Amino acid sequence: MPAPLRFGIFLAPFHPAGQNPTLALERDLELIQHLDRLGYDEAWIGEHHSGGYEIIAAPEVFIATAAERSRHIRLGTGVSSVPYHHPLILADRMVLLDHLTRGRAMFGVGPGALPSDAYMMGIDTGEQRRMMEESVEAIVALLANDGPVNRQTDWFALQDARLQLRPYTYPHFEIAIAATISPAGPRLAGRFGLGLLNIGATSALGFDALGSAWQIMEEQAQRYGRAVDRRAWRLVGPMHIAPTVEQAREEVRYGLMDWHRYFGLSAAFGMKPGDSQDIDSVIDAMNESKFGVIGTPEMAAAQIERLLAKTGGFGSYLFLAHDWADQAATHRSYELFARAVAPRFQGSAQMTEYSWNWMTENRQQFGSAMANAQKKATEQYLAERAALVGNRE
Repeated sequence: MPAPLRFGIFLAPFHPAGQNPTLALERDLELIQHLDRLGYDEAWIGEHHSGGYEIIAAPEVFIATAAERSRHIRLGTGVSSVPYHHPLILADRMVLLDHLTRGRAMFGVGPGALPSDAYMMGIDTGEQRRMMEESVEAIVALLANDGPVNRQTDWFALQDARLQLRPYTYPHFEIAIAATISPAGPRLAGRFGLGLLNIGATSALGFDALGSAWQIMEEQAQRYGRAVDRRAWRLVGPMHIAPTVEQAREEVRYGLMDWHRYFGLSAAFGMKPGDSQDIDSVIDAMNESKFGVIGTPEMAAAQIERLLAKTGGFGSYLFLAHDWADQAATHRSYELFARAVAPRFQGSAQMTEYSWNWMTENRQQFGSAMANAQKKATEQYLAERAALVGNRE
C-alpha cells in the first residue's frame, strides 16, 4: 500500500479587517483544537505585519499557545519571513519551541509574502529571495552544530555563533521552504535537502509550476549531494465542502467575497479566480478552474486525485484556511472531509471495508454454521433434560 497522505491546514489567517481581532484569533485556536480531535496531521501558521487581514505577527507565539490546547497535531511556522529576522534569533526561537512542544514544531520559511511588510522595514522586495537563501544557509549551519558559524552579509553577521541548546528533535525539527510560482523555493529546498511548501498549488500558475518543481528539487539535491523526499512535499489549496453542492454554495455566501476582494488588492500568489464581483460567478470560476472546491466530498476527492496525477506523488495536502463560511459550517466541512474523503487516501478504511465485504460475501456459510451450532446446543439441552427426567423416575 502506498504511504498515506497527510492532511492539515495553512492558516495565514484570513479575517476581514474591521472585526474583533481577539475573537478571530480565538476562533483560529479553536479550529486547531477541532482539527486535533479529528485526527488532522498538521497546521502551519503565517507571519504578516500589514493589511489588517492576516493578523498573526508571531507564529511561534501562536504555536506555543496552540500546543498547550492540543495533543497530537504538529504545528509549523507557515511561514517565518526570514529576511525580517536575524537568523541566530530565529533559529534559537525554533529550538525553544521544539523543546516546549516535545518535537511537534516545524519550521516553514519564506521570503515574505506582502510587499507592504517589506516596505515598512525598508527591505527591497527584489532582494528578499537572496536574503532568504543566506538566512537558510546560516540556520542550517547553526542547527548542524559542527562548530562556530561565521557569516558576513549586508544585512546580518554571525561571529563564532553557536546555539546554546540542541534541538529536541534529532537531528533537528523539520524545515520546509515556501514556493509559489518561481523556481526559487524548489531550488533552495533541493540544495539543502529540505521540504517544500507549495502555496497556491491549485491556482492556474501554481498548478502549472508543479510539473517542474520536483524536477528542480531533484536536480539541486543531486548537485549538492543531498536527498529529498516526496513525503516532505506539501501542496496548499482552498476547499469548502458540504453534503450537497447547493449547501456548500449557500454556506460560503457568508465570507467568500471578502476573501476574494482581499486577494484582488494584495495580489498574493496570483490566487484570485477572475475579476467578477458576483458571488455565483466567483463560485463557478473557482470550481471550473479547479482553483478551489466549493461542493461535495466527491469533488474534494477529485481535486486530490488531480494533484496526485500532476505531481506523481506528494506527502501532504493543506487546506488554505479561510472564513468563507461561519465557524459552525467551517468545522462541519473539515469533519466531513476527515470522515468521507481522507480515508480514501490514507488506507484507514481499507481493512474495515475488506472485513465487511468478506463477512457479507460469506454470510450464508456463516449463517449455516450459526444455525447448526444453535441446533446442536438445543439438542444437547433436550437430551440432558430427558436424561434428568428419566433419572428422577
